[in-house]
Amino acid sequence: MTKTVSRLREIGIIPVIRASSADAAVAVVEALLQAGLTVAEITMTVPNAIGAIGAVAKRCRGKVLVGAGTVTDAETARRAVDAGAEFIVTPCLVPDVIDATHRAGVAVLPGALTPGEVFEAFRLGGDMVKVFPAQAVGGAAYLRALRGPFPDIPLVPTGGVTLQNMAEMFQAGAAAVGVGTELISKDALDRRDYAAIGAVAKQFLAGVRQARGESSPPGPRG
Repeated sequence: MTKTVSRLREIGIIPVIRASSADAAVAVVEALLQAGLTVAEITMTVPNAIGAIGAVAKRCRGKVLVGAGTVTDAETARRAVDAGAEFIVTPCLVPDVIDATHRAGVAVLPGALTPGEVFEAFRLGGDMVKVFPAQAVGGAAYLRALRGPFPDIPLVPTGGVTLQNMAEMFQAGAAAVGVGTELISKDALDRRDYAAIGAVAKQFLAGVRQARGESSPPGPRG
């Protein structure tokens, strides 16, 4: 779990993949990998998402840190882990998922919004806490406000993160950011333009490095 969290922090971006098919989700992961983005969250809203996670775990073993997103019950968390998911993300605070995921020895990023939810998500064992929907409630300013009472909770703002506001999120104390349609657009998915998705991924990776004052991309996963 610790290694996974360290890797998520290092990369800084968690792409949230919502596609119309498992095959499309796998193709997106491969495009992200080619662009140098070595983490992917496949949401349970993807048809046969468990199959997609399994395919990525087999094809990209040791190359991509694959996770399951929008997990709302313990059984789904267990199935995702069995398929090869290395981290689990929930859209909101679901204690059963946190418990099941930790029992499986896998990192969990519970979703939370209010200060009470953020605190409870971390207290129950969240390795990082996804703040969702971040931009809708104030973006970087809200994140900065949360960091006041909770300086030691690693926060991952998700929802409305863009190339334009990402630097502000890191400046406000984000441990990493979750990015969905701004990185993996519905238009590109509809056109199966995976090269375009890869090109945007490179922009986001460059944006993270710039926000952190880094000059080179993260090294290969060890």
